[in-house]
Amino acid sequence: MSKGLDGIIDISSKPKVKRSAIATGLIKLNKESIDLIEFGRTSKGDVREASTVAAIQAVKDTPRMIPHCHTIPIEGCNVKWNIEESHLRCTVSVISHWNTGVEMEALCGVTAGLLCAWDMLKSNEKNIDGQYPDTQIVNIKILEKNKQQPHN
Repeated sequence: MSKGLDGIIDISSKPKVKRSAIATGLIKLNKESIDLIEFGRTSKGDVREASTVAAIQAVKDTPRMIPHCHTIPIEGCNVKWNIEESHLRCTVSVISHWNTGVEMEALCGVTAGLLCAWDMLKSNEKNIDGQYPDTQIVNIKILEKNKQQPHN
């Protein structure tokens, strides 16, 4: 007999209320990559534009990637990008009226957005040996999680 979870948690008795979450994370990049993001395009296109699409798609596909996540009707998703010195910051906010939170969706969005940026910039980030000695994704976290109180 298993002592762990045998499936997805039953949330059917929880009320459907407005829930939101905001997650953020950074990718450390070299100056050339930062300049490409800010002033130009990579050979693969606009980094922020493509990475926004990747983030939104990841938000919608979270239950496919994280086995115990419920399928949630996403009612809103916003992706913001900021250049901070040698880092590109991705911040994703997600909103739904449902009976479970959306923080995993926000985290998946940030992660996929940053991974897409890395993929688009990897030719600029590699050293002479084809390695990535300085490129790293860091500080992925939830900034805020909210749940509206149910009406009785």
